[in-house]
Amino acid sequence: MKFDTLQQGISSYENYARVSGFDTRLYSTKKRKSDGKISLEYCVCNKEGFRETPRLQSNYKRKDQ
Repeated sequence: MKFDTLQQGISSYENYARVSGFDTRLYSTKKRKSDGKISLEYCVCNKEGFRETPRLQSNYKRKDQ
């Protein structure tokens, strides 16, 4: 489906979720580098999986420059 605004799309999915018996949550957002506006937003079932490790944690260390 295509919506005129981001909020219309999110509202539609939230209404569908309510009728179907599940909750939603915001999963990810991507912004354009040129102007910082949101270009993509993922809204998923609240039971959608999570990453095993957070993005910022890593087993690798940077070498000192």
